[in-house]
Amino acid sequence: MTTLKYLLGLDQGTSGTKAYIMDEHGQRIGLGYVPTELIRVQPGWIEQDPNAVAAGAAEAIGQALRSAHCAPTDIRAIGIASQRGTDFVWDARTHQPIANAITWQDLRTQPIIEELEAWSHAADRRYRLGYFPGHWCASMHLAWRVQNQPEFQAALHSGHLRMGMSAAWLVAALGQPCAHVHDYSLVQKTGLWDFRHEAYWAEWIDRLGLNSIVSAALPRPVPTLYNFGTLHISDGSQSADVPVVAMIGDQQAALFGHGCRVAGQAECTHGTATFVNVVAGHTPPDLDSLNVYHAWSLPTSNVQHPTTSYEHTYCLEADTTVTGAAVRWMLERGHFFEDENEMDALAASVSDAGGVIFVPAFSGLNVPYNDHLARATIFGMALGTDRAHIARAFLESIGFQVRAILDTIDAQTGLRVRQLSIGGGLSNSDMACQIQSDLIGIPIVRPTESETTARGAALLAGLGAGVWSDHDDLPPLPAGSTVFEPRLAVDQREAAYARWQRAVQHVRDLGENL
Repeated sequence: MTTLKYLLGLDQGTSGTKAYIMDEHGQRIGLGYVPTELIRVQPGWIEQDPNAVAAGAAEAIGQALRSAHCAPTDIRAIGIASQRGTDFVWDARTHQPIANAITWQDLRTQPIIEELEAWSHAADRRYRLGYFPGHWCASMHLAWRVQNQPEFQAALHSGHLRMGMSAAWLVAALGQPCAHVHDYSLVQKTGLWDFRHEAYWAEWIDRLGLNSIVSAALPRPVPTLYNFGTLHISDGSQSADVPVVAMIGDQQAALFGHGCRVAGQAECTHGTATFVNVVAGHTPPDLDSLNVYHAWSLPTSNVQHPTTSYEHTYCLEADTTVTGAAVRWMLERGHFFEDENEMDALAASVSDAGGVIFVPAFSGLNVPYNDHLARATIFGMALGTDRAHIARAFLESIGFQVRAILDTIDAQTGLRVRQLSIGGGLSNSDMACQIQSDLIGIPIVRPTESETTARGAALLAGLGAGVWSDHDDLPPLPAGSTVFEPRLAVDQREAAYARWQRAVQHVRDLGENL
């Protein structure tokens, strides 16, 4: 770099915003974090205050600048990784929110989803959208808004409505957008974009009652590297308007930040749920149980001399229904331990789960079972069973579920994952990482740099600003990683997985008969 030294990556997530400042060598020099409050309107209704999200992002940036001891004018470019599915709606004239954001965790749209099952083109949704539009989907939220929010309806009919993910909202609230645009990965998460035909799906939009929304309110798709506008950033004493040159979905940013950019490379993030993402290459497969997403769209030529030619990269994604949410249940409802940090030591205090199998289907089971009637069950308890066995059985359940996902990807696409990069809260547990390696049968790689989502956004900002000419030139993850190798014998691993599969079948049978 010459005059402007640093890159800023924002990770705007469900629970808060992280700001990550990186130098030209790929080293983190500053970090800020501000949590975002979830507004629980009523049971199952979960919202966010858009102004609070924007204020939190501004404060996180200020924290990062101060911790890096650099001025706002030292920031060369910004990349933003956005939470997905949570829809923000605002007025194009005032850049003020029209209503609260409806989060991806919100359940209010379930009646709409059930009604749509009778639609004549319902079977086409996964193929056209890349995933099944459940309650977490922005399109479902918009369908609810058009039926229930007069302020939304008024903005829609006036032509002043803008709808988007949090990345675009931050540019509108804290800066100046160049236009109403999202990168392809975020446009796809509106739940309205037919990604195979690269157009908004007109029949689907009409069925949702949103036929008047397309012309102005919905974002225009653009590549991951683009002139998205500027963000006004401040450290409390100085400020600057900095170009936003990259925008991407948060899971895709984590994949990029882990260095997974070639088909078959994969990462796993343990958060509220566990997400497995695998790079699928440049052609989207047609799958009936796995989500297929735009990962990123980068220039086919040198990014310092870009042409209009861009190449899409796709990824496969599957998630468990709960991980962190189950840990909170064990803490707050089950009272298995007094602090989440105790779970690791508790599980390590026994040599095995003592025959206990924990199927944490608190809200059903996802890939490959896709059974939302299943409910959490603990099998195999005896009088000698204690909470340590249950804690270990829970950690084993995560390994079993990730293996089921990877086996499904291998069977349906031929993509065999040879090692798995890992991040998120549960990855801090050595015991959890070792158990996953044992039960999946591949190395688990935990980078020392834990902020891979924000780092991915910063790396993309560097590409967009011409700091690096190609993704092959990107700096590797700093400070190395810890690798957990499988220790369990193959016959033991297969026997344990067979027991898990039998337990899952019992849970599914029980769910059907409740």
